Amino acid sequence: MTYVVAGRIIARRLFLHETSTYYGMRSRIYSLVIFPFHWNLVLWPVAALQALIAAYVIWLVVRSVVTRQTILWYLVLCAALSLLTSVSWFAVLILPDILGPVFYLCVYLIVFARETLSRVERALLMVIMWWAVASHGSHLVVAVGLCALLILLIIFRWRIMDHRWRAVVTVIVILIVTAATQIGLNAFLTGTPSLNGDWPPVLTARIIVDGPGREYLQAHCPDAKFVLCEDAHNLPDTADDFLWSDNGIWGKASDEKQAQLQREQMRFVIASVRAYPLEELKQSAANFENQLITIGLDDLGSNGWVLSELASEMPGQKSIYQQSRQISDTLPLNFFSSVQEWTVIASLIVIAAFIPYVWRRRTARILGIGVIIISTVIANALVTGVLSGVETRYQSRVIWLFPLLACVLLLDWRERRSAGRPYAE
Repeated sequence: MTYVVAGRIIARRLFLHETSTYYGMRSRIYSLVIFPFHWNLVLWPVAALQALIAAYVIWLVVRSVVTRQTILWYLVLCAALSLLTSVSWFAVLILPDILGPVFYLCVYLIVFARETLSRVERALLMVIMWWAVASHGSHLVVAVGLCALLILLIIFRWRIMDHRWRAVVTVIVILIVTAATQIGLNAFLTGTPSLNGDWPPVLTARIIVDGPGREYLQAHCPDAKFVLCEDAHNLPDTADDFLWSDNGIWGKASDEKQAQLQREQMRFVIASVRAYPLEELKQSAANFENQLITIGLDDLGSNGWVLSELASEMPGQKSIYQQSRQISDTLPLNFFSSVQEWTVIASLIVIAAFIPYVWRRRTARILGIGVIIISTVIANALVTGVLSGVETRYQSRVIWLFPLLACVLLLDWRERRSAGRPYAE
């Protein structure tokens, strides 16, 4: 709902020159793009847009591998992913979560399957990539890491990266343009150039909950001269309590104190890590490990705050939402979480079984999509688990890429077997 609310305010500033003191704390570009699709009236068009984008990118991925009965196998794949994984749930969630994995698949298409795309398709993918990266800070961080990995593969002359440096440069240019767009929009709206806008001090909350931040404040306040010293002996136990609780440090802080917390964030985080480096390293490693294996759909249940926001921002949708299975907590979330877990396990077994064949034959596209998916699923857990917190939603939004990879391997194997060719490109 924060994305929905901000869209109208930003549009009025851009097109009607109506100023405001608040333009949302999350991605303003995501808010702006979805606004024409919901118009503060109904959210189904946003769900349709995201589902269409995900389906289109998956279509291009399947087409890059399968040349025989492509439509049939694409529909079979989409049905399987929709029933057995989280992709269908996140495609219709009014959050930018689905756009992260969509971006990673776009990188595969641009770098490793460029020859299967027309000029129009490449241009459309670039627009999708721009919106996907701009829609969430974690997408940008993972994308930068992915580009660094591809550059290393080029430097070390891995064969599948031959003649692909121009495509990698294209991805890097998209990231630069995206960052410039975000900085420019935030500067126009608030007068302050920034990538994250008015994003709350998530890192501060994280390092306090991890322990080093708490220990630093208790040991160095009041001499440390941080505004957090006011709360050094009343620190919350969870990041959610720090950031989102009405009685939390961020929630009850005045505008002036919130601004001070934002300004002091990096200095406080660096000071805490320098004082307790091993403690933070151990906790970050544990958070990463937990996030990597924490998947599920339990975050998609009812939310009273959403209902209250709907009442004020989209009154016509309140009664509809109240009749939904989501608000009554009767969605089969536990069942489908279990189905996805077993699907992921089966997919990992299939992927492991194909490793010797893929590695021996060095199929460029298959190796490429494997590198992209495996590295980004791991990087997503690292970025979200260490910098934000361990939540089922964070890893569930990308874990469906493993079943997709398993299906791509099977489809490629079937394609080559039916054509009478060895398992090689």
